[in-house]
Amino acid sequence: MGIFSRLSDIINSNINAMLDKAENPEKIIRLIIQEMEDTLVEVRATAAKSIAEKKELERKRSSLEADAAEWARRAEYALSKDREDLARGALLAKRRANEAVGAIQEELDALEDALTKTGSDLERLQAKLDEAKAKQAALNRRRETALGREKVRRHLYDPRVDAALDRYETVQRKVDEIEGRVEAFDLGGAPAGRPDQPQTLDGAFAELETEGQIEQELEKIRRRLSGTRSDGNGASA
Repeated sequence: MGIFSRLSDIINSNINAMLDKAENPEKIIRLIIQEMEDTLVEVRATAAKSIAEKKELERKRSSLEADAAEWARRAEYALSKDREDLARGALLAKRRANEAVGAIQEELDALEDALTKTGSDLERLQAKLDEAKAKQAALNRRRETALGREKVRRHLYDPRVDAALDRYETVQRKVDEIEGRVEAFDLGGAPAGRPDQPQTLDGAFAELETEGQIEQELEKIRRRLSGTRSDGNGASA
């Protein structure tokens, strides 16, 4: 047996209250939607049968109305021929046809009233179904958001992440040490603790330029000293 037993139960139901009381709102909303969709199909099928019955009754009414008109014409014709007995019979047949028309009209009125109420109920049921589907979509969005947040939290508090970051720091320090040794080579000398490391090309040129500058300074000193000696010798003479 479904959640709802009658169409009125569905239309008058409070979806929010049902979901608030449910232990599994997702399951309940699915059942509600399924029940509503099944009810819509059933009610529309019943309405289709009622509409077909209405069309059939309207055809019978039209036929009986035509019969009544024909019996009235015959009664008039019989009376014009002085056949009062036939005229009476024709009028009796006309009366019976009109009575049948009246009975069919009562059926049509009741059927029309039922169809009007069914149409109103279908509109309200469709509105309820739309509401239920909107609730389902909202629940699905909340569920997906919650799952996404849960996944993020798991990564944030996962000890494996911290361990991986620690290993990254260790590797980074090793890379820093290697880069430091490379920069030490660029300074023109071997890094500390590696005296046997060959000199770089830039270091060799820098050393050569330094030696040339030293030779120039030495030459200047030699000339100055040589001039001082010459002056001393001249004075002695």
